[in-house]
Amino acid sequence: MKGHITVKLWQPVAAQVPSWLDFILDKSVTVESLEPSIDALLRAAGLEVWVTQEYQPQRGHDWSADEQAHGLDRTYRLILQRDYDVPPDLVERVRRLPAVAEARGLSVARAPLPVHQLTMGMVGKSPAELISLAYAKALTRGNPDVKIAVLDTGIDLAHRELGGKIAKGRDFVDLEGLETADFVGDITGYDDVPEDEVGHGTHVAGILCGRGVRMDEGVAPDCRLLAVRVLATMKSGDRLVGAGITDNINTGIKWAVDNDADVINMSLGIKNTGGGLPHEDVIRYALRKGATVVAASGNDGTAERYYPGALPGVIAVGAVDEEGAVTSFTSYGANISVVAPGVHVYSSFAGNGYAFASGTSQASPFVAGAVALMKSYARERGGSLSERDLTRILRETSDRVDTRLRNQHAGYGLINLADAFKLLNHLTH
Repeated sequence: MKGHITVKLWQPVAAQVPSWLDFILDKSVTVESLEPSIDALLRAAGLEVWVTQEYQPQRGHDWSADEQAHGLDRTYRLILQRDYDVPPDLVERVRRLPAVAEARGLSVARAPLPVHQLTMGMVGKSPAELISLAYAKALTRGNPDVKIAVLDTGIDLAHRELGGKIAKGRDFVDLEGLETADFVGDITGYDDVPEDEVGHGTHVAGILCGRGVRMDEGVAPDCRLLAVRVLATMKSGDRLVGAGITDNINTGIKWAVDNDADVINMSLGIKNTGGGLPHEDVIRYALRKGATVVAASGNDGTAERYYPGALPGVIAVGAVDEEGAVTSFTSYGANISVVAPGVHVYSSFAGNGYAFASGTSQASPFVAGAVALMKSYARERGGSLSERDLTRILRETSDRVDTRLRNQHAGYGLINLADAFKLLNHLTH
């Protein structure tokens, strides 16, 4: 396959380099050299590359101070021009060059998609009851100016529960040049149509903002969504997984931030395979710009760390069952912030359908929606919430699972929106 090498330099190059998104659409302008020591190493290995900029500046050709501070202006993607036999130590050799701050090879992120059940009898409390959602909704149903970005498999754009709720969308899935025999559906062509083919993203979106036609209304029904498709569909044995190039996910995060996302939900997670922590620079950029990032902690029930949930500043979410007990499948390697309903959750699904599903993927949007409600309420009262405020609210109002302030498997506990809004009302009075 045509490999990619992502390189972050200590200093940006002077030459004008097209972004990889522009390069996908128009290959009439090509750049084939980046920095002398890197160029020499590639020549010695017999490799020819196209040089592209990993990110696009928010404002035309000028990089903002925040983009520069997080190294987004000096991060490049080297795309191999042919299916080379790449030396196994090439990325490590690039990483050791004095001009290079960081380098990583092509990696494909995979997120197992839960088995969706079309029917399921209700057992125990509903998700809304578990988190005291009615109290919060008596104060606000969300504000249309508050946007929640859903980075996932896309959204069913014509679903009866979500029509009119999507402010903007973009599809960042482009696997051109990769071995794609195991992928199904739309896998190439960066475009403005983030259509969901498997239902995962649509399920998440319904939990966030569903209209309540044939399901319980979403957590923040009057907020709006940014649909960001970053995962394609791949067969893995007899199961389907969401899969996408990690760096394309990074580009999706930046697009969401630059399109005024107040909250970013990432019901996905990948392991660290070396060469810097996944998503680190662009998540720091998102937090700096005031976006709250909420992510699933993982579903293997181990201490494995999944990113972005394990990054500092990200709200990592575990799952509880209908009785409020932490599930055995909740991964706890990330520094879990809180837990939320994640078992037998009924929501919208692809094809204008509905389904039950379980996982930390389902728990994450309950928290992302709760954050959106809190930001909406603060905005409606002429104020705003800092990340410190949000952290304090979650820390002081979530229902503990034991006598400790924090629990490794549950963080500060199960979110309680009645208590959260009582404290929020005090903070914004």
